[in-house]
Amino acid sequence: MGHGVHSTRGTTLPFSCYSCSVGSSASVSLTQWQRPPSLGPSCVRYAVLGAGFAGLSVAWHLLKQSPKDSRIRIDIYDEVGIGGGASGVSGGLLHPYSPKAKLLWRAADCWNESLNLLSVAEAAAAASAAQNPNEDDPLPIVRRRGILRPALRMKNLMLLKDNAQNCLASCRIETIDNDAAQNLLPSICVPFNTSFYMPEAVNIHPQRYLQALFLACQNLVKELYSDGFGVKELHLHKSSVLKLLDLEGEYQAVIVCLGAKADLLPELCGRLPLRTCRGVVAHLQLPDHLGEEYPSLGPSILSDAWLAVQGPRNLYMGSTWEWKSRNSSPNVCADEATEALKELLPKACAIFPALKDWSFAGARAGLRAMPPLTPHGSLPLLGCVNDIVGENRTSNYWLFGGLGSRGLLYHGWLGKLMAQAVLSCSEELIPDELTSWKKRRQ
Repeated sequence: MGHGVHSTRGTTLPFSCYSCSVGSSASVSLTQWQRPPSLGPSCVRYAVLGAGFAGLSVAWHLLKQSPKDSRIRIDIYDEVGIGGGASGVSGGLLHPYSPKAKLLWRAADCWNESLNLLSVAEAAAAASAAQNPNEDDPLPIVRRRGILRPALRMKNLMLLKDNAQNCLASCRIETIDNDAAQNLLPSICVPFNTSFYMPEAVNIHPQRYLQALFLACQNLVKELYSDGFGVKELHLHKSSVLKLLDLEGEYQAVIVCLGAKADLLPELCGRLPLRTCRGVVAHLQLPDHLGEEYPSLGPSILSDAWLAVQGPRNLYMGSTWEWKSRNSSPNVCADEATEALKELLPKACAIFPALKDWSFAGARAGLRAMPPLTPHGSLPLLGCVNDIVGENRTSNYWLFGGLGSRGLLYHGWLGKLMAQAVLSCSEELIPDELTSWKKRRQ
């Protein structure tokens, strides 16, 4: 670890502002990192690798929580741009429960902070629309119609009912019968006359959300500058960082938020307890000549295959699980799409039979980084990784990864914790449950 300080509980990491070499602004290569221009000797620089849920949450919270009179520069690196990885392909179904309707670890904190970031993104999108009245109305970021989970197996029915009693007041679970389910979504199939309805759960369009969250970061930089506070800079580089040590000495901290691609960095390769899993999501549309649209107030659906509804004639269906895949390309070939449809359509049609009339409109895929199972569930990996990267470094290196299929739920609160830890140079601010993976690997 830099300066010989070890990342243990109760230990503070080194903090020092260092001189940034002066240089002119230059374009950044689309394939590799180049040294960024300087803000001057008093600036503090942070590099965020990845522009998905984790990376943009960290960037927002670094800007929001850094001292207002400080001079900081944040460089975000992502070779495919905002939401170009697994985050942008996610289903966008946001709720704080497991498939058995059990509250996930620190569910209230995660749920509340995700909603806070969603509000931030919506406000930025609304402000942009107000400033550009001649442009077309922006497509919505979120659809607030709730989520419905029909009970599919008798053996889990009582467990689901019991767990549903312990729901959050801000995201209720209502146990409803077939008639109530039909009122929400006519023609839905409820095998055991019981469904679990989450009226406050939401369906977020991940790409629009991430674009709006980045816009919010940009607006915050402008707002702080116009209010007379210290200079803040935010830069997005559509380029890749081939190894962490290429950044050594240029940044106070480097935060790795690359998901499954973190394992491609030579300093971390094979040293993180992550499994990879490729998931294909299919886009379905109702043909123009058919009139039975998805109800405007109809909820999205969770079952063996989920349906994330985007409009009366537009939805996404997912997802497949191809374990140990290393294919991170979002592109899906014809054969892969055919196999995904063969797997997902029967599961979805068993709950929503009208789906058989919808047409395939394309598919995208993402490579998830799945964390190990712990006594608290499958939790993301956070912490300082100086000891993994190597001793005697002047920069601090941090990991925020392993969000699995719950990045949308975890990114808000954990991004806030990560920013606090980075700004204070103290891993102690991160709960033990999220750093325990480091002890297990020793």
